[in-house]
Amino acid sequence: MFRLRWLTAVVFLVLTGCMVGPKYKRPPVTVPDTYRGLAPDAGPQTATSIGDEKWWEVFQDPQLQGLIREALSQNYDVRIAATRVLQAQAVLGITRADQFPTITGGASSSNERLPATRITPAFETSPSQVNLSLFWELDFWGKYRRATEAARANLLATEWGQKAVMSSLVSNVASAYFQLLELDSEMDISRNTLASRKESLRLVEVRAKGGATSMLDVRQSEQLVYTAAGTIPDLERRIEQQENLISILLAKNPAPVTRGKPLVDNAILPTVPAGLPSSLLERRPDIQSSEQQLVAANARIGVAKAAYFPQITLTAVGGYQSAALTNLFTGPAGLWSVGGQLVQPIFTGGRIRSNVRLTEAQKQEAVLVYQQSIQQSFREVSDSLVAYRKNQEFRAQQELVTNSAQDATRLSDMRYRGGVTSYLEVLDSDTRYFDAQLSLAQARLNERLALVQVYNALGGGWQQ
Repeated sequence: MFRLRWLTAVVFLVLTGCMVGPKYKRPPVTVPDTYRGLAPDAGPQTATSIGDEKWWEVFQDPQLQGLIREALSQNYDVRIAATRVLQAQAVLGITRADQFPTITGGASSSNERLPATRITPAFETSPSQVNLSLFWELDFWGKYRRATEAARANLLATEWGQKAVMSSLVSNVASAYFQLLELDSEMDISRNTLASRKESLRLVEVRAKGGATSMLDVRQSEQLVYTAAGTIPDLERRIEQQENLISILLAKNPAPVTRGKPLVDNAILPTVPAGLPSSLLERRPDIQSSEQQLVAANARIGVAKAAYFPQITLTAVGGYQSAALTNLFTGPAGLWSVGGQLVQPIFTGGRIRSNVRLTEAQKQEAVLVYQQSIQQSFREVSDSLVAYRKNQEFRAQQELVTNSAQDATRLSDMRYRGGVTSYLEVLDSDTRYFDAQLSLAQARLNERLALVQVYNALGGGWQQ
């Protein structure tokens, strides 16, 4: 009964012992009332944010959705991040085990024959022993509990890091896919322009043979044909390299990529709901990962400070020992031993103090990294919001430019066939129209890339 009370008192002392080191408190951060970059007529902000949407709700092209799903399951960066989570889980289990006693069991048996001496006759013995031993360093100062707290925070940081990798992967696949569709648009424009210019060259050659124009017009028309034809091999190169990039994101060898909707048919939102700036701290995985690293750094200060105080260790051994195996478990063969040890550091040459200072400096670094990551995230959101809004405006103006250039090309061709102007005017108008079409395709791409950037900056993409 006395032993049970003694053991209960020890357990209670361990569980209620103090924990040295500072308790974690989120450092102060400056959060803006609203995001810069929102449209002036956006109205009051609400809690609704595109960052809370699932990625398949934002990107509704079925082919793109299939690519993202395959990338999330096969991409090497995601799989590497998953193994890091497993490693962090194992480290947490190892660290937490230090809070509990270590119990080991052992058994030994041997047969010995000792020769006769002048004093003793020869005799034979068979010593045997079975025992259980206990070793327990009491966590009175919270050293192991603080270490477990740090390991748990590292695990959470790793899990948020995995989500950050997933978010980046979704954005990378969507961006690469939209860029591939834009290259397809440029290819269609180049091929249509080449066919139109070849037909124009044929008509100019007919007019030259009839004496209605000179060979200069023929040569200028040939320049248009060769310029359009020269863009096709370069686009073919870029398309194949873009397909190779997407294949690598999918953890596949370079291969063709199946397309879905054309770029212009991939719908975009007229306005993007950004939500409240304060919610960004809870949604962005990189901010959450940075904060958990700060929690771990704060807990390691307690581990370092615990070294100032005595280490209290309990040991116990119990079992049976006998010179004959047949008598091993009889009453007189029983043995036990219980002890305790206290070790207090007296002189360490400043090692403990320097280690405490090291952990405190590491925490200050983690605080600054956390605050920096928050400011950087607000900048990324503002940059992406203004980019999305201004790219929409630019695309609308580029559509007007393209329509005007198309009509100018039509009028120039009519004037040339009517003999009112030279072919130089046709050359200039056709070149402007070709460039306007390519610029419009790039403007449509930039608009969609900005949407991807907004979604990623607002912490979207990792929700499953």
